[in-house]
Amino acid sequence: MLIDAHAHLDRYDLLGEHVLGSALAEITEHKIFTISNSMDLVSYMRNLEIAEMSDWVLPTFGIHPWNAMEYAERLDELNTAAERSPMLGEIGLDHYFVKETANYPGQQKVFEYFLGFARKQGKLVILHTKGAEKEVLELLERYEISRGIVHWYSGPLDILRSMIARGLYFTVGIEVLHSEHIRRIAKEIPVSRLLTETDNPGGPKEFLGEYGKPILVKEVIRGLAEATQITHEALIHAVRSNLHELLRADPWLADSYRNKLK
Repeated sequence: MLIDAHAHLDRYDLLGEHVLGSALAEITEHKIFTISNSMDLVSYMRNLEIAEMSDWVLPTFGIHPWNAMEYAERLDELNTAAERSPMLGEIGLDHYFVKETANYPGQQKVFEYFLGFARKQGKLVILHTKGAEKEVLELLERYEISRGIVHWYSGPLDILRSMIARGLYFTVGIEVLHSEHIRRIAKEIPVSRLLTETDNPGGPKEFLGEYGKPILVKEVIRGLAEATQITHEALIHAVRSNLHELLRADPWLADSYRNKLK
């Protein structure tokens, strides 16, 4: 079994007819346990439908910081989905791709809404931190959140080390094949906290020149193995064990998902 701890399967709908079906077939063929993150309410509803099509897909609900302004004054509308979702993601802050500083208070308001939910319900969070790594860490500390997955971390090493000390897990994706900084980050992360991701379908386009397919996770594993000097087989085993350890006692997760990770 392979692990894709961060994808957006609903986004395959944008690529044309039958693309999603082909992606799900690939996930099944190669046994890729895939966490499909949501960016808003509409994408969560679609991810729930996709999860009905494949036992290998775990859907999660979150409001991506890019979409936060749409929901900053509508937080009550999020309660049902937040209560239903076994994890909360993708959530966080973005001060890199989002240049309009006027949007930052709205991002933080939505992020804090989810952190409050996570603290109250003991749910795992899946975090977007681009350009706001220090601010995210400070909010995690304020809300006493230590159960989380940091998606595609690319920030400063000192903040990374503080997040590691906090007990967080980290996904590494296709950029490990293209960036010395990401390789350095991968070496810093303890093997027991490493997870693999694709951020499919759109995330890899910058590096591939095309949209990503689920099997891309094999290239991620290759790059991560080279960066960390861990054997291919040992890395696959470690990543699966890491996700199992993170989720094995999760009261919000269905037994069918936990059993797959054993």
